[in-house]
Amino acid sequence: MTVDPKPLHQLDELPTPSLLLRRDVLDRNCQAMKKRADELGVALRPHMKTAKSGIVARLAATDQVGGITVSTLAEAVYFFDEGFRDMTYAVGITPQKLPAVAALMARGAQLSLLTDNLGVIDLLSAKAEEIGGDVTFTLLIEIDSGGRRGGVSLEGADLLALGQAITMAPGLKLGGVLVHAGHSYGCETIEQIQKVAEEERAAAVMAAACLRNEGLTCDVVSVGSTPTAVHAKSLEGVTEMRPGVYVLGDLAQVDLGSLCHDDLAVAVWATVVGHNRQADRILIDAGGLALSKDQSAARRTENLGYGLLCAPDGDRGFTLREDRLYVADVHQEHGLVAAPPGLELPYADLPVGARVAVLPNHVCMTAAAHGGYHVIDAQGRVEDYWPRCTGW
Repeated sequence: MTVDPKPLHQLDELPTPSLLLRRDVLDRNCQAMKKRADELGVALRPHMKTAKSGIVARLAATDQVGGITVSTLAEAVYFFDEGFRDMTYAVGITPQKLPAVAALMARGAQLSLLTDNLGVIDLLSAKAEEIGGDVTFTLLIEIDSGGRRGGVSLEGADLLALGQAITMAPGLKLGGVLVHAGHSYGCETIEQIQKVAEEERAAAVMAAACLRNEGLTCDVVSVGSTPTAVHAKSLEGVTEMRPGVYVLGDLAQVDLGSLCHDDLAVAVWATVVGHNRQADRILIDAGGLALSKDQSAARRTENLGYGLLCAPDGDRGFTLREDRLYVADVHQEHGLVAAPPGLELPYADLPVGARVAVLPNHVCMTAAAHGGYHVIDAQGRVEDYWPRCTGW
């Protein structure tokens, strides 16, 4: 059954689980990152894989020089239909996906693609020639600054070989370099994040210099993650940054010191569906599908589990409960709420039917299970419903 997404007036009228979005907090987060990009002297190309919403993208990208970043071709089509023309598809491209890219470009999209693989260049070029129509695909070379997920190392000859191969291949064009310091999420201190941010910047700038010294084009020098965007001391030599989680925020970013609890714009609205006094747990109807099973922040901070219980609270956004109740375990549609050691669960205060909100560990994963956002104001009134893009 599809739930009617029309705006409702009261939180208690919403079905559960639902995804709540505080518009005022979202606005603050977008403005703060715009100011940060200005301070660092770079364009902001927000990564929309977190929000997957055209409305959020317009708020995040307003008055910015850069376009947006996407992580799926479905997102690229969706955001094009939402009015965005300048996009970076930040996942390694394969020949099979070029026809879909070409179709979007034929509609007027400016879409930059990503690669770190020398062996795929001839295949991409052959597919471009097969597609025909004088189409030219712009490629960014992904650089590894220590994350060890994808990217070319600055050591050895791979970078130059890749740059030269792209430049010489029919149907392809070298646009620049891109780095993502995903390993910033594993840092323990602000100082460690600052070090990773500098390594990310240095890798991008060194790669660009290496290409330019050989007479190759490198207009784009792109870096990005929310932790490094927030904590970088300098982005000298960089042209743009691509943070994404900052628009909504989550407990992982709080744990990293990139955001505070008042910056968290999203929570999952849930209903108490049972009491298990023998196991000392309160059951809610938000489980692994509604919250995700990502425990990122919980790896470093005790008693976070799969999310912290909170409540909408005026201008502060979502405020944590003083007893810091948390979702200790999840099944598909059940969340099991526990109290920290030494505290008792407030069964009387949370009877069956009571509503609670849960702050997510990793908002990208949590939001992915929901069709859209129920937008609420500072008074806790539901004022709108914003659909999200889904699929690949």
